[in-house]
Amino acid sequence: MDLQTSAVEPWELYEGLKNKFLFNNDINSIHILLSLYDLEKNISNIYPQYICTKNIENKIKKLLRDRDNPRAIARSITNVIREDIDRIELCFYIEGYKYGFYNNKWINVLEELALKYFDLDILYDKRYLFHFNYANNEINKVRNEIKEEIDINESVRNEYKHLIKIFAEKVIHSKLKYIDNYVDKQLKLVFNPDELNIKEESICLTQNELEKIYDVLVRELIKNLMNIFKGSCWYALNDRVLKRYPY
Repeated sequence: MDLQTSAVEPWELYEGLKNKFLFNNDINSIHILLSLYDLEKNISNIYPQYICTKNIENKIKKLLRDRDNPRAIARSITNVIREDIDRIELCFYIEGYKYGFYNNKWINVLEELALKYFDLDILYDKRYLFHFNYANNEINKVRNEIKEEIDINESVRNEYKHLIKIFAEKVIHSKLKYIDNYVDKQLKLVFNPDELNIKEESICLTQNELEKIYDVLVRELIKNLMNIFKGSCWYALNDRVLKRYPY
């Protein structure tokens, strides 16, 4: 066997581990990936908020506002896919962190600002830099420039947009299609003049409703996950500057 042709490229290994985590729910893969990214011991502050599911639930509720009890239906749907959404959200958090952690251009820019606003002895004592600083216009300008750079980076945008669509198609679509097989049936009291009946009630979404829910879900994932990517990138840049001034 030709070892040269059979060797696995690093990017193939990274993609394989990422896919095992996303599509097979292999938790060990994400730990190995963090180690290979050299982030496991370097991530100082981890802040994944798992906000996607709540935003998706609100959008579904709004979409089904003409149905009986849209809130309960939206909650039932998001409960089924919650773990899947949290998994891809964590993946995007890590990918965004990696993007920032190795971005020396912006690390240097941020370090200049840090030295402008803080004395050296203060920097050595800080655990947080500009992580949550939204009041300083100069810092906000840099934060927005980083976001804009990510937005106009076509390769980054297309790569992650493609990943989201594949994930939604392979992991979420079938769960939506057969949603009644996943959710607990609701008991409904039916009154009539002669008797009281209790029956199980399914969600019973129409094909049109399913397609609309799926489209909304994919759009929300793309929007929210790219925002998570940008936010995580910002945290990584700040963490990396502080690592030059050990606490």
